[in-house]
Order: sequence, then C-alpha cells, then structure tokens
Amino acid sequence: MASSPTGLDQPQRGQPCPCGSGKLFDACCEPLLTRQRPAATAEELMRSRFTAHVARDDRYLHETYAPTAKLPYVEETGETPVRWTKLVVHSHELGKQPDTAFVEFSAYYTEEGHEGVLEEKSEFHRIDGRWIFTRPVRQGPAPVKAAVKVGRNDPCPCGSGKKHKQCCLGKA
Repeated sequence: MASSPTGLDQPQRGQPCPCGSGKLFDACCEPLLTRQRPAATAEELMRSRFTAHVARDDRYLHETYAPTAKLPYVEETGETPVRWTKLVVHSHELGKQPDTAFVEFSAYYTEEGHEGVLEEKSEFHRIDGRWIFTRPVRQGPAPVKAAVKVGRNDPCPCGSGKKHKQCCLGKA
C-alpha cells in the first residue's frame, strides 16, 4: 500500500531546493527569499514563489504579486492545510514585449490526505528591473493541439514532392 506524500520539508541550507531546479537551496531560492538579490528571470521568480509556499513565507508571496506588492503586508494567522510536494516547470517564454514573460507549470500538493495538482500558465512583468507575478493566464492543462489534416491534393508530408493521394495516403 503506497502512502500519500506529506509535503516538502522547510527549505534548509545544503539541501536540494524545493523548487526542483536541482540546485542546493542556498545557491537557488534562498538569496531571493532573503532579499539578497532579485530574480533574474520570470522562471526563477516562479520557482522562488513555489519555495516560499513550501517555507510559508507569506511576506515574500505578498511582495512578488502585482495586486498586493504595493500594499502594506498584514500577517495572517492560521495554518493552511495545503502541503506542496513538487514543482514541474514545463515552459518559460518571453512575451511580445521584452519585460513580459510566461511560465507554464504544474505544482503538486496534498490537502487533508488528498493529492492534487495546480496546472497553470502565469504572466510575469519586469517592473523597475524586478520580475513580478501579475496573473494566471490559464488554469488547467494546456489545450491539446489537433494534428493538421493533410488533404488528398496537398503535398505529401513525407517530403517526397508528390501529392499526398499519390504517395502516403494509400499506405495509411
């Protein structure tokens, strides 16, 4: 009988970073969480925000989220039942403007004994030289792209130079 994940432990120096980068915490997210330096990329900010969730650093989450960043931080009391277990970053792409980027990820968690996953594509902006999370663009898995249908009279996708009907269509 497999046991369900209990969540990641508090990040510790000399241990792998919870963000899944493969680096040690002190060389990865710790300098960002301790405000020693800002995130160099939107992906780095996303990873540090995940680590802040694991560490329950609500102040860092408040400061790196556009709608709350300029508001005074008010500490909330109470424990959240969500325990984060793993982060997988699927893509990091720059937007049409150089100070906009998107990160697509899956963040795995347990809550009251049940496992779940938050799948999201998030938008980030660089404002005054610092990356900040602005909003989720899409929640849920990425849409599946349908394969392009090749018509009978279209060039064959195999690259033969023949029409599809005279090449691979009959072989399918």
